Amino acid sequence: MAPTWRFAALVALAAVPVMLVPGWHAAGLVIAGVLLISALDWLLTPNPAAIAAQRTPGRQVRLGEETTSTLTLVNEGGRTQRLLVRDAWVPSAGAEDVRFRTRLRAGEREERVLRLVPRRRGVLPADRLTLRSSSWLGILNRQRSFAVPAAIRVMPPFLSRRHLPSKLAKLRELDGRTATMIRGMGTEFDSLREYVRGDDVRSIDWRATARARQLTVRTWRPERDRRVVIVIDSSRLAARRSGAGTVFDAALEAGMLLSALAAGGGDRVDLLVADARVRTSAGPITAHDPLSKVSTVLTEVEPELIDADWNAITSAVMRISAQHAFVVFITALDPATIAEDMLPALPALRARHTIAIASVADPELADMSQDVFSPAQAYRAAAAERELLETRSLIHALSEMGIRSVHEEPDELAPRLADLYIALKATGRL
Repeated sequence: MAPTWRFAALVALAAVPVMLVPGWHAAGLVIAGVLLISALDWLLTPNPAAIAAQRTPGRQVRLGEETTSTLTLVNEGGRTQRLLVRDAWVPSAGAEDVRFRTRLRAGEREERVLRLVPRRRGVLPADRLTLRSSSWLGILNRQRSFAVPAAIRVMPPFLSRRHLPSKLAKLRELDGRTATMIRGMGTEFDSLREYVRGDDVRSIDWRATARARQLTVRTWRPERDRRVVIVIDSSRLAARRSGAGTVFDAALEAGMLLSALAAGGGDRVDLLVADARVRTSAGPITAHDPLSKVSTVLTEVEPELIDADWNAITSAVMRISAQHAFVVFITALDPATIAEDMLPALPALRARHTIAIASVADPELADMSQDVFSPAQAYRAAAAERELLETRSLIHALSEMGIRSVHEEPDELAPRLADLYIALKATGRL
């Protein structure tokens, strides 16, 4: 039961005769009249339980795109329903205009499309549907709230998708689909062609030159079907804010771009999200539709406030590929974590695989290190500069150990990691 403003007006109107004719007898008659009218209105109001409802969510979308949900109402009763409807969703679903009025005759059906602009990645469920039925008097409404299960699936935004065409074009050059051919360790012979100025003299085929009586060079293409394993750290260090999102958001962008690029280049790609355990995995990712599979797997994963178990992560990588692979860890360049937890777990991987570490740089540190206009700012600048120096020192130490590093701000991490993959592919080091 939901009283309306008309009920308040009825009570106020009933108070007039009580004030004009004071006494318990008059008050009792007025109260009885109010209750009688209210009961009559209650009987005249159709029961909203006669309404059947169904929600039909729209297609899955990426964060930042809009989708819809269709609410279908069917009056299965024998009376006309005058309804105020609240089609509620969780706040992060970004539902607009969730309230509306409708009038359904007996057996009539109505569909209402609700626009949703999600503000968070994941599976976002609908809240309870509320129906408020009223009669032509409109004094007391009947209200019913009940669950109508539905959810929309919001995938990572993958803003770095814009870099994919240019990176794939570079791979096609290496792969021999254009005139450019690059020779390096681990490449395969492709064809012979006439020498042109600028070609590497080491690629001259002297036997073919003697037969053709002109300088002839061999062309090479990078080997395909290499193994690429991408590990995204979802531990507490990934939950830190960085730029407009979190470190984990930037890691997802980098992992998705590298997965799509490597799969498009013909390599076998596996992706893991792990902290103290393997949270989810995708693989092998193929060039047929790499983005769909990766996006679906990464939709519901969020970082947890626990430390990563690097021994368990290393074991998971070894189970995926015992042969040589390019293993990329997208994690934080935290000196204590790398020195005490990560590096002791890597000897077996370093012996078999090419390892790289990608990390998100704090975009505020560089600006903070330059602001020295007050004593407080000077202390903050010193702390920022010290952290930058420690990061550069750690990157140098990892390089001396043969571990490549990419340390960039959130918007630049994905393309720079892709450039590292292409550079290693070009030199045959994968």
